[in-house]
Amino acid sequence: MSAENSSTELAGAAPVASEQRISSLDTLRGVAVLGILVMNIYAFAMPFAAYQNPLVMGGTEIYNLGTWFVTHFFFDQKFMSIFSMLFGAGIVLMMDRAEAKGAAFGPIFFRRQFWLLVLGMLHAYLIWFGDILFFYAAVGMLIFVFRRKSPRFLLTAGSTMLLIGIGLSVLSSAYVQDLRVRADTLEARQLSGAVLDESELATVEEWAEFRGFMAPGPEQIQKDVDTYRGSYPGIVTFRAPEVLMFHLQALPFFIIWRVGGLMLVGMALMKLGILSAQRDFSVYRRMLLLGYGLGLPLAVFSAFNAYAHDFDGVYMFGIGQIPNYFGSLLVAIGHIAAVMLLVKAGAMRSVMARFSSVGQMALTNYLMHSIVMTTLFYGYGLGLYGEVPRLAQMGFVAVLIGLQLVFSPWWLARYRFGPAEWLWRSMTYWQRQPMRNPD
Repeated sequence: MSAENSSTELAGAAPVASEQRISSLDTLRGVAVLGILVMNIYAFAMPFAAYQNPLVMGGTEIYNLGTWFVTHFFFDQKFMSIFSMLFGAGIVLMMDRAEAKGAAFGPIFFRRQFWLLVLGMLHAYLIWFGDILFFYAAVGMLIFVFRRKSPRFLLTAGSTMLLIGIGLSVLSSAYVQDLRVRADTLEARQLSGAVLDESELATVEEWAEFRGFMAPGPEQIQKDVDTYRGSYPGIVTFRAPEVLMFHLQALPFFIIWRVGGLMLVGMALMKLGILSAQRDFSVYRRMLLLGYGLGLPLAVFSAFNAYAHDFDGVYMFGIGQIPNYFGSLLVAIGHIAAVMLLVKAGAMRSVMARFSSVGQMALTNYLMHSIVMTTLFYGYGLGLYGEVPRLAQMGFVAVLIGLQLVFSPWWLARYRFGPAEWLWRSMTYWQRQPMRNPD
């Protein structure tokens, strides 16, 4: 790209100024990124299998099981859903602002997404396997073509994608369940002395790969614990295949449909003025009642249904996830409505302002979660991995959330962007952005 073309693209384009920001979006984004930590702590502190199965690790006492149930009711997939919707809303907002300035939005957007993709890969491979930035970057580039569609189209297309996503999960789960039955039969034959042919051995090996992720045994769990209590090179090497699997398999068969569908819904909600707190109080009250009234019972049923099936990984990947798959979307709508009502009413102004600051620095705060938590739990830090029960993990969450609610407004009083946002914008616009606020 020539310097002349680059400057033409960027004419009139620049990062949004602080006075142009929409407070409701920043506040909701801050609530979402901090809410995500409540669930992510399980994957920071324990093997990933313990995220959905509290019997694997983290304590089976009533207060630890109770912690899992409460987080499942109110947090599991709920705040991630909000974050995904906000990403879609951001595309609409950036497009409107760029076009108002006469700037070419497409090249800027794809450059922005490219650097987010790079950052996501670095985060996933070098810091924490549970990265979402890579997926948001990839899916965001795909749904870009829908940015000018009507809210009705976006809601219909988003709902369709969400239905496809859960359908693929159920079909995949049915296949894996059949694979497990066949592999168990073959392994029993092996133990009795039978010799398996190549196709039968391939079946056993295929199930072993799935089992390592969905239903790991005690030996696999211990290997995970030993690795993450070990050295940094060992951890990076161990998680690389997991990250690659997520990128190559989870993206096309699940993430693109779930996250893409939510982004389209977020685009629609932005165009309808819902996420910018422009609708009447009555609209948000109805959203609150509908979201919580239908969503929470589904989330509660999901948790007790999982308990009734012993938190079986294969079951929970398929039919077992359906109640919370839809329940989480409804509860997320309820959470959005609750935040919008508080913003419109001007309630708890100082607290909301702190959440807004966290939202302005959402990328920095999200990455800070990974850096702080992996340092606490991994072997190259304090090595607490697998040692802290679930209820105590919530103490770590509360402390970090509290620190970010203090740190974010302090930082933004001095600087225009968070550190990660500054780097991202500088790379996007091919120009070092001014960091300090004017005196």
